[in-house]
Amino acid sequence: MTRKYFGTDGIRGTANKEPMTAEIALKVGKSAGKKFAGRGDFRHRVVIGKDTRLSGYMVEPALTAGFTSVGMDVILVGPLPTPAIAMLTRSLRADIGVMISASHNSFEDNGIKLFGPDGYKLSDEVEKSIEADIIDDSNIVLADPAKLGRAQRLDDARGRYIEFAKSSFPRNQLLKGLKIVVDCANGAAYKVAPTVLWELEADVISMGVSPNGFNINDGCGSTSTDAMCARVVEEGADLGIALDGDADRLLICDEKGRLIDGDQLMALIARTWQRREKLQGGGIVSTVMSNMGLEKFLEDRGLILARTNVGDRYVVEHMREHGFNVGGEQSGHIVLNDYSTTGDGLIAALQVLSVIVEEGRPVSEVCHNFDPWPQILKNVRYGTGDPLSGDAVQKAIRDGEIRLGNEGRLLIRKSGTEPLIRVMGEGTNDSLVNEIVDNIVNEVTASVG
Repeated sequence: MTRKYFGTDGIRGTANKEPMTAEIALKVGKSAGKKFAGRGDFRHRVVIGKDTRLSGYMVEPALTAGFTSVGMDVILVGPLPTPAIAMLTRSLRADIGVMISASHNSFEDNGIKLFGPDGYKLSDEVEKSIEADIIDDSNIVLADPAKLGRAQRLDDARGRYIEFAKSSFPRNQLLKGLKIVVDCANGAAYKVAPTVLWELEADVISMGVSPNGFNINDGCGSTSTDAMCARVVEEGADLGIALDGDADRLLICDEKGRLIDGDQLMALIARTWQRREKLQGGGIVSTVMSNMGLEKFLEDRGLILARTNVGDRYVVEHMREHGFNVGGEQSGHIVLNDYSTTGDGLIAALQVLSVIVEEGRPVSEVCHNFDPWPQILKNVRYGTGDPLSGDAVQKAIRDGEIRLGNEGRLLIRKSGTEPLIRVMGEGTNDSLVNEIVDNIVNEVTASVG
């Protein structure tokens, strides 16, 4: 069955338009509730969290109605990072966890991410089953009046996650003496991230901590880092930390205001964990988007880079299947499954900060582990159809691959979360890569019309 609602990271779309309507959210609650409420003869629970988008006020009660209608009790935790929902699902022995968020997208969008009782995102097979019920929910049996679920708020959810995040940081270390700019994207971590850093005795300068329902990811956070980088230089800070709207991804800038991406951060964690004899799997897992410079860096240390399709769920699946404990994406999703079942920007930041404290060198030195190959990524927005199927587009791709030869690579794909064609080129010759990417983008743009 072709997937109609679920993409690479749950269900996502423009708020109040299908699939992100109250009606669909209600059906998701009923379908997911039916699937997980049959695990045993006891009261079943679902944990529901959200970020700070205005539309969360519409989606949350619709999901709650769906779950309670099939007899599941609902625990509402309010705005918290996505990894906090995964953690609380396991901690509370819940049957399912739900995060209402469109991650790094603007406020107009929203999404629904689902976690199983183990805190991991649901498999494709389970999502397909839920989707079938969304399309036709006639076989869902509603609970009798006496067996309807109840909803309640968990008042100390924020404190539980704060303590969980701090437990990942070495007890013999503090952040005293470090001045840190943290940009919370006016999103889900706007309370917890500054608090964790402050409790570890950092000098904290907070940005993006005044959400109003509309300003999530708006000129701030990990997808818009200019203001954070400028603030680091202006304040004479040691580094900046940028999270996205649901705080499952992280980017850092050094004391000079220069951005450090997920590839560099994974290289730092890999070399440190290897030295500490903590790294498992003989390397790390990342996606086809990660820079060849990272792969060469790891090879020089006898480590491997296992690549997957784009999407942190595919990274996590490979980690679990093959025994890795470090994985992530160039965009800043970093998964450290010694601590968390999904990407956790705050916990990844604490691991990086631990190395900075330990080595006592400037962030520009600690976090620069390899020289990346020149890499260009451009996006083309499209409507319907398949812009990549045309003869002219395919010829431009073939010609580009021939010209790059063994000195580079191309990756052209559809985004799993937005109607975009992503054109990425990488190679040792910067000008050649730019020229090839531009040629392909021009042909894709022409095919879109």
